[in-house]
Amino acid sequence: MINSKFPEIGTSIFAVMSKLANEHNAINLSQGFPDFQCSPELINLVDKYMKKGYNQYAPMEGIMPLREMIAEKTEEIYSKKYNPEKEITITAGGTQALFSAITAFVREGDEVIVFEPAYDSYVPAIVMNGGRPIYIQLKHPYYDIDWDVVQRSISSRTRMIILNSPHNPSGAIFSAGDLEKLKKITTGSNIIILSDEVYEHIIFDGYEHQSVARFPQLAERSIIISSFGKTYHTTGWKMGYCLAPKELMKEFRKVHQFVVFAVNTPIQYAISEYLKNKDEYLQLGAFYQEKRDYFLKLLSGSKFTIRPSSGTYFQLLGYEKITNEKDNVFAERLTKEIGVASIPVSAFYHEKIQNNVLRFCFAKTNETLEKAAEKLIKL
Repeated sequence: MINSKFPEIGTSIFAVMSKLANEHNAINLSQGFPDFQCSPELINLVDKYMKKGYNQYAPMEGIMPLREMIAEKTEEIYSKKYNPEKEITITAGGTQALFSAITAFVREGDEVIVFEPAYDSYVPAIVMNGGRPIYIQLKHPYYDIDWDVVQRSISSRTRMIILNSPHNPSGAIFSAGDLEKLKKITTGSNIIILSDEVYEHIIFDGYEHQSVARFPQLAERSIIISSFGKTYHTTGWKMGYCLAPKELMKEFRKVHQFVVFAVNTPIQYAISEYLKNKDEYLQLGAFYQEKRDYFLKLLSGSKFTIRPSSGTYFQLLGYEKITNEKDNVFAERLTKEIGVASIPVSAFYHEKIQNNVLRFCFAKTNETLEKAAEKLIKL
């Protein structure tokens, strides 16, 4: 009989709901992945570099051409220079980067501030490294941060604050004012900011992504995580990257090298060339805003409460006018009986807070969205 090292850590809600969707042949709007193809040009570039023989280990930090392109892109968008040699590392997706960053800096007894609802990989990584998550709830229904609560939650043991904007699961975004308050709170401390910015290019309604890279006093204490999977519709390739000042990156790489060592070589070369097509990421927000707007138009006659997402490719829908069921119960029934899978937002809280909302992914073809909306509007 095995005595589990982590008895409280179960299977991800994404895996649970996707499995349920498959079992009941439901339309899967639960897990965050596109059901359409990525660019044929990008596929051809991967094929090109495979055939050219770029099929062995890449450098642990990632190939230099890709790191140089990331440095150029980051400086152009956020006016922040990162040294491609010492301050940029290519990772096996955002989740690996997050785990490596938390492992590199969180010690036994350290406290890490986590904003809930929180993406489900943060807390397990904190706990696995002996840290203690300090939970702060974002204010429903717009998922704002109460910075007075943040200030009161900081102690001598606070090692890290985890940010996520655009925010999964809520679709909220943090403002420049939010980051100015964070700067004020952390000035003079040794607190590290872990900024999950994997949806940085998916932001709507004319807003601009406020990366911590834009704020010099935050950037000097921050580790930024981003994802090519989200940007290029290739979540299965597990390609991401990490930006950090050289002192922080040195520690990050100590963990990274033993978690994954190196990342897929031909795909790195392909992306380094594909990044020259700037419109592919600069127009991504408009691409997904069109999908968001279409999905919400299809649902306009439904009983769901709709507050349009500000970023990511997720939309929360309130169901308080439909049923009083707990969100996990309703999500399961919706999958089995109606044929549409979603994610119960209570799964992103450690105490399973109920706000009667479900998360739906709209990174789908119009046909998929139409079929899902046709079912949902009958509720």
